[in-house]
Amino acid sequence: MSNNEALRTKARSFFAESGVAPTSCRVGAKTDESSAGQGRLMSLDALRGLDMLFLTGICGVLVAIGKSYDNIFFDVIANQCQHTKWHGFHALDLIFPLFIFIGGVSMPFAISKRLQEGYSRTKLYIHIIKRSSMLFFFGLLMAGILGFDFQNMHYTGVLQRIAIAYFFSALIVLNSGIKMQAIIAGSLLVIYWLLMILVPVPDYGPGVITPEGNLHSYIDQLLLPGKFYNNQPFDEDGILQQISSIAVCMAGVLAGHWLRSSFTQNKKVLGLLAAGSTSILIALLWDFSFPIIFRLWSSSYAMLVIGISAILLGLFYWIIDVKGYRKWAFPFVVVGMNAITIYMAPLLIDFNKIVNFFVHGFVNYMGSFKPVFLALCILTVKWLLLYFLYKKKIFLKV
Repeated sequence: MSNNEALRTKARSFFAESGVAPTSCRVGAKTDESSAGQGRLMSLDALRGLDMLFLTGICGVLVAIGKSYDNIFFDVIANQCQHTKWHGFHALDLIFPLFIFIGGVSMPFAISKRLQEGYSRTKLYIHIIKRSSMLFFFGLLMAGILGFDFQNMHYTGVLQRIAIAYFFSALIVLNSGIKMQAIIAGSLLVIYWLLMILVPVPDYGPGVITPEGNLHSYIDQLLLPGKFYNNQPFDEDGILQQISSIAVCMAGVLAGHWLRSSFTQNKKVLGLLAAGSTSILIALLWDFSFPIIFRLWSSSYAMLVIGISAILLGLFYWIIDVKGYRKWAFPFVVVGMNAITIYMAPLLIDFNKIVNFFVHGFVNYMGSFKPVFLALCILTVKWLLLYFLYKKKIFLKV
């Protein structure tokens, strides 16, 4: 048997577990239950788009409203657009892991598509390495590597973390079955938890979960070059956290397998909702031993965001791809299909200057509404840029 045939046989084997069939990566709203159908899985693009739009624009509007009007409700909403300082959870804490989770969901579809296109094992590995390397390099660009100030540079970041999670998750998917993938995902979070509570830190001892005294901070200070974000005693995208990132991505992979299965659409929705609710319950219980902390990506935090992500995916899948209500999601799809573009665009485009060019003549007459109006304008300009690219069929894909 050739290497290509062996790879396809192995892939069919693990895709076949739990009722999953090796179908196309495109799925429709009204599809045959035993096949993936022909249309693109729009709910994934829409959820990814909402995720990125919240980060790059909606948050700015909500924060501006909170600052402009003295109202406790607006203050609470605006506070959700700030990361938690330590223990706890805000809406903004979901954005990054949700993106990684969605990337994991897409992985079984993408691998199946490439297998159907005749990719060899070598070609798949080259693709994985190339994609991971490019993401990592883009992350270094955003960190300012071209400034050559290596001593003061922040080497970690969002794109670097996505690259690492994708790289290891893809390798796991290519070399294991679905059951083993689930075992690996759960084991990673357990290993991270045990390391954090059992391994002693010099001058602090084991199980200290404070910014200064935890094992994650100690390892980052020991091994990471450059400076940490905001000069904190730990790096928010540090070394041990990568364990949790891979687990979140692998949870998305399992959700992707579930969506590709031969179960009915309603069962798929109920399965995602049930799995999400169970994950949230586990997170709340785990919080007593390993607190929910975004800045550590603690195991309990990972389970919480996995649960919320699964529920959101289930709802989006049910509304868009099962019930067929698609028009409302179009603004999010436009963003979701160019998510990396809008994330990196501020490196090259000053959206504040663009907005100011058009509104500077009258915006100062708006009183307290001025910050909100400017934030809305920036959000609109960003979306129009992506809409232009969408109409021209220009998509930045790594």
